Amino acid sequence: MPIREIATRPYHDQEPGTAGLRRKTAVFQQPHYLENFLQSIFNVEPALRDATLVIGGDGRYHNRKAIRTAIAMATANGVARVIVGQGGFLSTPAASHLIRLRNAAGGFVFTASHNPAGAEGDFGIKYSRAGGGQASTELTEQIFAHSRKLASYRIFEGPEIDIDRRGTVRLGATEIDIIDCVEDYAALMQSLFDFDRIRAWFKHGHRLRFDAMHAVTGPYAKQIFLDRLGAPADSVVNAIPLEDFGGGHPDPNLTYAKELVRAAMAKDAPDLCAASDGDGDRNLILGPRLFISPGDSLAMLAANLKLVPAYRDGLKGLARSMPTTRAVDRVARESGVEFHETPTGWKFFCNLLDAGRLTLCGEESFGTGSDHVREKDGLWAVLAWLNILATSGRSMSELAEAHWQHYGRHYFARHDYEALTQADGDKVMNGLAETLPGLIGQDFDGLAVHAADDFEYHDPVDGSVAMHQGLRIDFGDEARIVLRRSGTGTSGVTLRLYLERLETRPDELLRDTTTKLAPLAAIAERITHIAEYTGRKTPSTIT
Repeated sequence: MPIREIATRPYHDQEPGTAGLRRKTAVFQQPHYLENFLQSIFNVEPALRDATLVIGGDGRYHNRKAIRTAIAMATANGVARVIVGQGGFLSTPAASHLIRLRNAAGGFVFTASHNPAGAEGDFGIKYSRAGGGQASTELTEQIFAHSRKLASYRIFEGPEIDIDRRGTVRLGATEIDIIDCVEDYAALMQSLFDFDRIRAWFKHGHRLRFDAMHAVTGPYAKQIFLDRLGAPADSVVNAIPLEDFGGGHPDPNLTYAKELVRAAMAKDAPDLCAASDGDGDRNLILGPRLFISPGDSLAMLAANLKLVPAYRDGLKGLARSMPTTRAVDRVARESGVEFHETPTGWKFFCNLLDAGRLTLCGEESFGTGSDHVREKDGLWAVLAWLNILATSGRSMSELAEAHWQHYGRHYFARHDYEALTQADGDKVMNGLAETLPGLIGQDFDGLAVHAADDFEYHDPVDGSVAMHQGLRIDFGDEARIVLRRSGTGTSGVTLRLYLERLETRPDELLRDTTTKLAPLAAIAERITHIAEYTGRKTPSTIT
């Protein structure tokens, strides 16, 4: 059967963001849109030829059609072997593991991560390179540049592959392996964590509530938590992946995981409540009547990870994205391990992980992971918490309060201003950037500005430089304000304002976060003029 060369015209909007290309589903359904982007990858990445490629997705609308297109194009572009998750399912961390396990040259994960799905929702693709990490900024720039001059793409015209039936088939000269999407990942988790101890914890009556949000982690959670760990059947909810995620927004935070939050705040709350997002790389952690912020979760895991078998020998290094609270910094200083502050985007951790300089890293956007894969990993974080709870014999509240008593508590919130016009977004960002030098030394209600800058990252591994990664206003150890543009939205401009306040007084460690941050929020408005410049009196969401 023939390989066809299809004439096309370039699209000029295929510039990847923080984690791949995300657009409205209708945009991806335009003639040749997906094909153009895939061909640009094949043309820029010759290493895929005669090699292995991993393909999967989060199950959202348009997923199956996109996967079949990718298989046909991989065949036409000389890929020797394609590994596909059964049903088209592969979580982002599971795909990263498969790339590493099967020595693949790269992988496609069709997802728009935590964004809504459906015909009116969002779609996307993440491209991972050999080693399982996200494509570098340099590579995505090359792909984008190539997409703007593409004149044709190659596709194999043949029978559709049945991606629901496990087994090996051939399409032209390419071997297509349809595999269990969970098995290899579940085996990895069992090699890292003390499943016997966690199983005993469940047998003693402890409870978990995990919300898969009708996204890709449902099958993974059922096999790991129910089948392998023996958790009660009601421990996993919303476990069936749906093309529209059940009409929900698969973003595991206090706004979109309301049912889980209600369960955690109830009198008979489970010992641990958790959720993951569309493609399984994010996590929300809650204890009984307790929200553990992503920054606190990262810091508490860093302080307790020695209780987990795979990490008993200690940590090689710790890292966080720049906007994430500085809680983990204090753990790094006390333990004497290497520490890094990177821009937002998991790809910035990958060089450090590959160089053996990191064990644990995380982002304020509910992402946590370790050196077991090259992506953040939602289920890994939940299992880490389960292992720590089971081994320490402490509750979530006891662990959190002990941590705050020792290190202090970093009260934190992120205010998102979504779907702004480009002009309004520019006015806020440019206005603040111009005033930064003059802020140093100023006093705002008793908080003195120690530093103010536009964050610039110098990669210690390859020497690359990432500029304009967010505007920072630093009030010493006491507080910090950060403002940056989001790279994951699909409509207009999203600005994210981050507020952080350190509290060390013992009688102030269990206060309401909104109340504690209200004075800093008022200072932020005086400095950034968001309400004045955009007309938005309140954020779209607060997390």
